[in-house]
Amino acid sequence: MENTVKVTAAEVNKLRQATGAGMMDCKKALVEASGDFDKAIEVLRKKGQKVAEKRADRDSSEGAAVAKINADNTSGVAIVLGCETDFVGKNETFIALANDLADIALNHNNKEEFLAADFGGMTVAEKLVEQTGVIGEKLDITAFEKLDAPYVGHYVHINKIAALVGLSAKVENVETLVKDASMQVASMGATTLSYKDFDPAFIASETEARIAVIEKDNIEFGRLGKTLKNVPSYISMAQLTPDVIAEAENTAKAELKAEGKPEQIWDRILPGKMERFISDNTTLDQEKCLLDQKFIKDEKQTVAKYVASYGDVSVTGFKRATVG
Repeated sequence: MENTVKVTAAEVNKLRQATGAGMMDCKKALVEASGDFDKAIEVLRKKGQKVAEKRADRDSSEGAAVAKINADNTSGVAIVLGCETDFVGKNETFIALANDLADIALNHNNKEEFLAADFGGMTVAEKLVEQTGVIGEKLDITAFEKLDAPYVGHYVHINKIAALVGLSAKVENVETLVKDASMQVASMGATTLSYKDFDPAFIASETEARIAVIEKDNIEFGRLGKTLKNVPSYISMAQLTPDVIAEAENTAKAELKAEGKPEQIWDRILPGKMERFISDNTTLDQEKCLLDQKFIKDEKQTVAKYVASYGDVSVTGFKRATVG
């Protein structure tokens, strides 16, 4: 027998505002629920579950990255609301949902707590299922990063990368400092604060691998008559012991002597040579360590030196959430 339940445009609009579902989906849900608003929401939720089950094996590699900081700048969160296509990921309604979710995430310490949190009478996990049915793509929280510190700031790059940085103190012009540091995290992809965090075994394996790659490249460059790459002996400051530095300085002095440079001017030349030696032999630090990277706004200084220019403050930690 045909369902003759009549629903008004106002009822349809109310359900649409509550769920984000399309007008026809809302109308059908209300008719199926005999006009009961709460039952209609449940109808849409079940539809979302069916869609979610069908798309469970899909890859949520697109989406939106967002970050939120609490009122006193002592805690921040960065999340990625994942979806299947870039088209959905750029949608204003989708981005608004990501921001709403981040507001909730700010009050939780991990992804599990967050997914179990309340979102308008349902859990966050249930909201994701509901919206999977509405949008027609698998939605998932593909990244959740939390950071607490005496001062926390953030930077979000075109909703694709969200970065958080924690500082040891709130200093003058701290907003500029923390934004610049967060931009560094977002753009340069550091994985740790300092070379001091590296495991010696990791450094050893990386050294061997990098030297092997350069030596292989040099074979081809030699065949083509091109200038060969420098093969470093080291790749991290952790390897540059006082003995290594002393040996490098003695080598530099020997070079200056061989070049016929007067000994009385060596002290003006040696600092530059040693700086170049350290730069050439700390490539791992420059790639992976935030404080040892060259500052993106001024490559003549490291991030550590830039932070130090603000006075008695240091970076205590950082987090990065990336789409894909």
